Amino acid sequence: MSYEVLDKIVAIADEIRAGAEEGDSLGRLPDDMAKGLKDAGIIRLLQRKKYNGYEAHPREFAETVMKTASFYGSAGWVGGIVGVHPWQLAFADPKVQEEILGEDTDTWQASPYMPGGVAVPTGDGYVMNGRWQFSSGTDHCDWIFLGAMVGGADGKPLMPPQSLHVILPRSDYEIVADSWDVVGLRGTGSKDIIVKNAFIPNYRVMDGGKVIDGTAAKEYGVTETLYKMPWSTMFPLGITAATIGICEGVLAAGVDYQRNRVGATGTLVKDDPYVLHALGEAASEIDAARQQLLANVDRIWDKVDRGEEIDFEARAAVRRDQARAAWRAVRAADEIFDRAGGNALRMDNPLQRFWRDAHAGLHHAIHVTSTTYHAAAMSSLGVEVPEGPLRVMI
Repeated sequence: MSYEVLDKIVAIADEIRAGAEEGDSLGRLPDDMAKGLKDAGIIRLLQRKKYNGYEAHPREFAETVMKTASFYGSAGWVGGIVGVHPWQLAFADPKVQEEILGEDTDTWQASPYMPGGVAVPTGDGYVMNGRWQFSSGTDHCDWIFLGAMVGGADGKPLMPPQSLHVILPRSDYEIVADSWDVVGLRGTGSKDIIVKNAFIPNYRVMDGGKVIDGTAAKEYGVTETLYKMPWSTMFPLGITAATIGICEGVLAAGVDYQRNRVGATGTLVKDDPYVLHALGEAASEIDAARQQLLANVDRIWDKVDRGEEIDFEARAAVRRDQARAAWRAVRAADEIFDRAGGNALRMDNPLQRFWRDAHAGLHHAIHVTSTTYHAAAMSSLGVEVPEGPLRVMI
């Protein structure tokens, strides 16, 4: 691992930090910040070498996202979410790969995968309608992956449900300009998307179930270890890496702020054993979250590289630990922020932005612990996990 992109991100750290206030005000990444991320290559880390990508180890991707998020949460979040789409594109139909990246290998693709639309089969494709929330970084993207359900002639989803991941160019969908006004991760510009009667040819459609269980990559015939990695390991990776990186930003900003601060008792914080204990414990917890996420990625990579099958139990365990790592880091970030005094609440203090962004990160569906923990525990006991909510995103 060369970490070339990480070095480039560190080189523009001051510019990323300086653009945070503007990003929050705009409700999206400023254009010059997006250009800086593009030039650094963060979105090409998981992209095929054929299209000027790095085909990097997922650990390198996660560590780069963490570092970016430690400078500005929204920048890391966009890097983590948009950055995983070239990974999935690598085992889509070659025709759509060429359409998206053939002329410009820095073309970004947005999402979300939530099944917000209905796609009705017609001729050699589908006609789709729907509305989706939370399309992070979408203003800077020219294509999009959207989740949908196969529908009947009445426009309603068929039963049992059949999920699709469809790929559309910017001309086929509308970004709802005023749909992202939130308390945290404001600069991600995670706006709503509307599609009206768009025709999607078959080659731009992927079977959602096959993407998640790995069948799609097998059918495409990829040989690289990277593109054989489970979707449930790769898709959450950028999101959780960003959340942990934001918590590293809380830690860095908190330590910097506390360095010469006098606490409520009139004692310098650096002489207050109680605050120091809390800071030390929180730092260890955030680092533990980081190491758990990265160790999971390394373990799954090694198994895939050896040609081993990653069964449901293994995938569920990874999702369990990934979700736990996010919650662990954010709860530790709370311990730092809660001891920073009233002035930490001021909008000119970067600590409050990191804290807000960290909590916003936990609200992503990928960080819901209930069903994930349940499924992982059932699997570990040898109990067959039924189809339905317990298998979602695993």
